[in-house]
Amino acid sequence: MSNILEVRDLQVAYGGIQAVRNISFDVAEGEVVTLIGANGAGKSSTLRSIVGLVRPASGNIMFRRQELNGMHTEDIVKKGITLVPEGRRVFVNLSVFENLRMGAYMRDDVLDEDINWVYDLFPRLKERSWQSAGTLSGGEQQMLAIGRALMSRPKLIMMDEPSLGLAPLVVQGVFDIIREINKQGVTILLVEQNANMALKAADHAYVMETGRITMTGTGAELAENEEIKEAYLGKKKAKKTPAPAQVPAE
Repeated sequence: MSNILEVRDLQVAYGGIQAVRNISFDVAEGEVVTLIGANGAGKSSTLRSIVGLVRPASGNIMFRRQELNGMHTEDIVKKGITLVPEGRRVFVNLSVFENLRMGAYMRDDVLDEDINWVYDLFPRLKERSWQSAGTLSGGEQQMLAIGRALMSRPKLIMMDEPSLGLAPLVVQGVFDIIREINKQGVTILLVEQNANMALKAADHAYVMETGRITMTGTGAELAENEEIKEAYLGKKKAKKTPAPAQVPAE
């Protein structure tokens, strides 16, 4: 399987603070890939640099063998990458339908098929099509943010903390949709603090700590790694039971 995204020696800095330090990773076409790590690890900065919202200090970003460095965000979106930002950021004064149309603002073709696709994925959005986005629940706003991103017909969709602030039952629904979008041919790069859900969904995973990638493997491999379990899954290493003392025979 070929790589749709290749990141090499990426560095991102804000003033004198290095947020991302010489990281390299790949995203294979058709996969779900996740970056997990604590707050401040550099995960969001990585996504923002890929989509052109932050200019890297150095390194190369290749999408479908074309370099993205120095390109404007709108041109990167046209090439087939979209970002669902942390915090959803829907247009609260616009309706659900209007928000979806905003996701296709660079298209000049008929949108009906894609809007119907989003409504098929999220029936609740169809029910609330003319409702103001600001009146939706947090879970519904997250659905809308994902649906809006899909309206540009991306080949790669990046999601930044899609489960943040959502109830556990809603989180499960969001991850079910992530899997369904992937089944329909969209590659996904996921940044997520809910490591348990992220690793279950991921074909491949990377662990970021203080701006560096410290571990990589399949989602299943990292989910079974004892260090990952203790650091991110809330599971302590099992303590060995001491062997019973040997009583000398009389």
